[in-house]
Amino acid sequence: MPENELIRFFRGNLPIGIGTIESDLTIVEIAYNAGITIPTNCTSGTCGTCLVRLKKGFIDYPEDLPPGLDDFLVEEGGFLPCCMMPKGECEIDIIPPL
Repeated sequence: MPENELIRFFRGNLPIGIGTIESDLTIVEIAYNAGITIPTNCTSGTCGTCLVRLKKGFIDYPEDLPPGLDDFLVEEGGFLPCCMMPKGECEIDIIPPL
């Protein structure tokens, strides 16, 4: 992964911060380093507390979706940043796709 790739975080259409992608960091950790809090509980993808929406870019989804995520949410751009990593630059809305 090239250095200095960024994740832009939004609350709806309001930009709230930018994080730098680092190897082996989940998106929740990247957000935290950028001063952005995404609520979490289990940090393993089980509870769904951290559900957010991918606006642009790609996420590394596991082959088997974690219990806190289903195909419908994925179709709506949903993912669990506590246990997923970006595949390059992306834009993320911290408001879930509900």
